[in-house]
Formats: sequence, structure tokens, C-alpha cells
Amino acid sequence: MKILGISCSPRKSGNTELLLNQALSGAKNEGAEIELYSLSGKDIRACDGCSSCRNTGVCHIEDDMQVLYKKLIEADGIIFGTPVYFYTVTSQAKAIIDRSFALNFSEKNLSNKVGGIVVVAGSLGLIDALKDLYFFIVVKRMIPAGYVAAYSGSKGGVKDMPKANQAAWDLGREMVKIAEQKFEYPADIERPHFAFGTHTH
Repeated sequence: MKILGISCSPRKSGNTELLLNQALSGAKNEGAEIELYSLSGKDIRACDGCSSCRNTGVCHIEDDMQVLYKKLIEADGIIFGTPVYFYTVTSQAKAIIDRSFALNFSEKNLSNKVGGIVVVAGSLGLIDALKDLYFFIVVKRMIPAGYVAAYSGSKGGVKDMPKANQAAWDLGREMVKIAEQKFEYPADIERPHFAFGTHTH
């Protein structure tokens, strides 16, 4: 059982990472193998819209996302963590979402993995970030777990929020317990990840 936490913050040891570590500790307490992957200092470029991965299942951009692809595929559960800088997820988180388009193939996808969320905001945008990440989880046919949402305007401020830390711990435990259920979406039903219009008839 592997639970992966992804910190989509450009800063190390900030509030997002602190709560992710709490969640991962909760998962470890349930016997899971855990890993925190921080995007801080990583070279993960934006999707260039080339569409080559539609046919190959491989993103042609050679950067640190190639390492993260492997970790995403190997994980049984993934906790996405992001701060809010301007109304929604960080640009780092959006790059992960966009680049995951390459993970739409039977041998390489996120289907049936458990997905959890940690979001920290100073003000506006917390709900928007939760919405974006939850929709991403659903579109990827992942199993939604809970979320942790916290308001904190200072680095390390979540250390003084015992309820948020307890919620993060519980999220990690929940991730493992849901993954142990081995739920799978019906393989014969395709879930569309697009809107219907002139291109779909």
C-alpha cells in the first residue's frame, strides 16, 4: 500500500507541506508506505498542447514530470496539496493537472486510486481550489476521499490549528482504509472527460 502526497507549493516546509506530512503520518499509522513529493525546485513545465500523448501515452517533455508520472502510477492513493495564491490552485498544481492528460491509457492511468486533498488559503479561493481538484479526481476515475481546508496567512500558521492537524491525520487514515476496499469502476462504462458539442455530436 503506497500513499503519495504531492505538495504543489513552490515553498518548502510551508503550511501545505505541514498538513500533508500530518496526513501521511496518519496513513503510515495504518501500515502504508508513504512518500512526500514536493514540487519546490522541480522543473515541471506547462503542457504545450502538442497532443502527441493522445496516441503514444507518453509526454514528450523531458523534465521532472517524468519522475512524477512513475510515482503517480505506482501509488494506491494520492493526496494533492496546494496553497492558494490567486483564487485557485497554484500554477504548479495546474501543470500537474494538464500534464496528466498523458495518463489516459489502460496501462497508465489513475483509475481506482484514492484521491485526497489539502488546501490552505489566506482568503478567497479555497472553495475554487477544492472544486478544481475534486473535479480532476472524478474525471480521472479516482475514488474521492476527504479533504482538509484551512485558512492561514502566515507560514507555519497551521501548526497552531489542532483541528486542522487532526483532520489531516484522519484523512491519511481514511486514504488507506478506502484503498483497502479495492473498489473499481465498471470497466465496460467509459466516463467522458469532455463536454458534448459540435466535436462529439
